[in-house]
Amino acid sequence: MAQKNGLHEDFNLDEEISVGSPRAFGFVFAVVFSIVALWPLLDDAPVRLWAVAVSGAITAAAILKPRLLEPLNHLWFRFGMLLHKIINPLVMGFLFFLTVTPIAFIFRLIGKDPLNRKADPYCASYWIERDPKELTPESMKNQF
Repeated sequence: MAQKNGLHEDFNLDEEISVGSPRAFGFVFAVVFSIVALWPLLDDAPVRLWAVAVSGAITAAAILKPRLLEPLNHLWFRFGMLLHKIINPLVMGFLFFLTVTPIAFIFRLIGKDPLNRKADPYCASYWIERDPKELTPESMKNQF
């Protein structure tokens, strides 16, 4: 985990992320626009003809000439990467502040210290003595 410029993620990695095929992009968006076109039928409203036309055009392009969809595919890919840079830290922050932080406050309120981090000035060592009978060669196999 790199920490450049105070971030927990290094966005300058040379990791190659491949863009999906234009044909697959076209089929996915054709389905999306078909759903947009047919959704009003659930409320007894007319079909959205503009969405049917867009879906048909995208389907035709995906089947006949997928290279026409490459610019849109790259634009959509870049939009997804931008969303990744924004949403990922937000979700991780929400998870941390909505789960880990309340648990830490509760543990502090009840005085629980699961890691035994309290300092003892009279303790000669923090080493935890183990029973030698527990340490058999079989206990070291399949530890998980």
